[in-house]
Amino acid sequence: MNALDFLPSLVLAALAAGVICAGLIVLLRPLLQRYALARPNARSSHVVPTPQGAGIAVIAAALVVACVYDVAAGEPIPFMLFAATVLVACVGFVDDVRTIRVLPRLLLQGAAVAAVLFSAPDLRIVPAIPLALERAGLLFAGLWFVNLVNFMDGLDLMTVAEVVPVTAAIVLLGWFGHAPPLAAIIAAALGGAMLGFAPFNRPVARVFLGDVGSLPVGLLLGWCLLELASHQHVAAALLLPLYYLADATLTLLRRMARGEPFWSAHRTHFYQRATNNGYTVSAVVTEVFALNIVLAMLALVSVWLDSVLADLVLLALGAAAVALLLYRFSHRRIGPKA
Repeated sequence: MNALDFLPSLVLAALAAGVICAGLIVLLRPLLQRYALARPNARSSHVVPTPQGAGIAVIAAALVVACVYDVAAGEPIPFMLFAATVLVACVGFVDDVRTIRVLPRLLLQGAAVAAVLFSAPDLRIVPAIPLALERAGLLFAGLWFVNLVNFMDGLDLMTVAEVVPVTAAIVLLGWFGHAPPLAAIIAAALGGAMLGFAPFNRPVARVFLGDVGSLPVGLLLGWCLLELASHQHVAAALLLPLYYLADATLTLLRRMARGEPFWSAHRTHFYQRATNNGYTVSAVVTEVFALNIVLAMLALVSVWLDSVLADLVLLALGAAAVALLLYRFSHRRIGPKA
């Protein structure tokens, strides 16, 4: 398939996933309202009971469309990636309905990430590092990425504001031949599914992703970024999710330093603190989305320039932009609530 034909295919994949996702949410919402209701508590950002579990529709739409398009392209989605995504979604669904203890949850998630990594024997990011050490680092990073998407899914449209710019950038890189076609198709399907979910999740949300959605979204998105990094675009793979990485990681380290139970639910992420500092939910999500657009542009430039020096400069610029937003979120906003 040539480049001119590939982009329309990616757009159609996104549209198909969006339509399927929206239709499934309409069908599932009454059941979720009955069996998977998220009731507000001291750590919640919502104030009325809201059904969760729309991630079932997001992941189903993304996987179905990706499988159809990948088979048509002659490059089926790796079985282990498909199976691991389903496993992580099932773990999330059970945790949505009845809580799973931390250790069994992490072991199951770790098994899913390991299955994806070790089913790709030729995968290398930094060949100078011993393979065993690199795989151990990727396993830890993959497990963290799966969970940080879940941790950051705490405001209406927050995950949409993160996933859509990242997947759009991967789609563009795939169109220009800088990312594998398989990763571009999965990114298009995932991004389209999130767009189909967006109307139901805009403030005030009528339905949430739930763990059944946020965890496998993290796995699929992490795999796409890993594929990008394995094609020697490490800077781009770091820039695209940099806001989520920074907010979740700094919050975790801060809680660990304070001796807090970092595995338990809380409201101390920077984006959550922003809502206590005079920002509305819409303002927070808009600023995060705008930042992610900037990060996506920096990632595209890094691939285009293909220079170590340029990568370092662009990473520094991205880090500065993220740091500025985190600083603003952590301080009370002056003036009327935005």
